[in-house]
Amino acid sequence: MRLVAGLLGVALTVLIVWAIAVGDFGAAGDFLLQKPWGVVTLTDLYIGFILSAAVIYIVETNKITAVIWLLPIFVLGNVVTAAWLALRGLPKLISAFSKNEQVTPR
Repeated sequence: MRLVAGLLGVALTVLIVWAIAVGDFGAAGDFLLQKPWGVVTLTDLYIGFILSAAVIYIVETNKITAVIWLLPIFVLGNVVTAAWLALRGLPKLISAFSKNEQVTPR
């Protein structure tokens, strides 16, 4: 599962680099913000960022580490979430669930 998260993060990174190279970010953003479904899509995206950040904050015991991981999500997106899952998150989540421990906010 860690490999899958890592591969998805790499795939997303490749797509982002491609879009930067061939696309017009400003025009795309203008288009999205002018269309109702564009606004819904961006809202959905940022709600996902907030939920990912919340999971990271809850699971990471060191809150400074948590903040270091969660702040870039709002700029770099789910590449950061995929990296966290591959490098830190999945082992912590699997361990917590396999022990039937409840992961609670601190």
